[in-house]
Amino acid sequence: MTDVNFSDTLPAEPDASTTAIPIDLIELLFFAYRDFTSDPDAVLAEFGFGRAHHRVLHFVSRNPGLRVTDLLAILKITKQSLARVLKQLVEEDYISQEPGPQDRRERLLFATARGEALAARLTDLQTRRIRRALTAIPPGGQDIARQFLYHMIDPDQRGDVARLIDGE
Repeated sequence: MTDVNFSDTLPAEPDASTTAIPIDLIELLFFAYRDFTSDPDAVLAEFGFGRAHHRVLHFVSRNPGLRVTDLLAILKITKQSLARVLKQLVEEDYISQEPGPQDRRERLLFATARGEALAARLTDLQTRRIRRALTAIPPGGQDIARQFLYHMIDPDQRGDVARLIDGE
């Protein structure tokens, strides 16, 4: 995300009392998310996987050596929710786990070659959809879209998300 500096001071939240309810944007987000996930969903179904598998595989692939505790924080899920999905991905050789270098109880996650291939296939589908959408908007629209999505994130989480996206 090199085009936007996420560490810039953010403007104040709009006053809800003077802002009309953006029902159209709410519905557009629902439909955009439906279609954004539909292409990967079809591929994931071939493997008996769902969206939770996709999210885990995506973040592990993008962040080799990701700690399980960090993945839980990124996804905002419980250990129990992650356990079933992670177990299946490990058993089917999409993700490997290694003990931490200092604390052997710590588990570090890595996508295997098979996991990297599936993650790339899913990312390619979503990249194509995003590129099609970006070609249909005016110049500078990509930065506006990026800022909009960034501001949809809870303010107390934005810094962590920006660091994760920037690879820090």
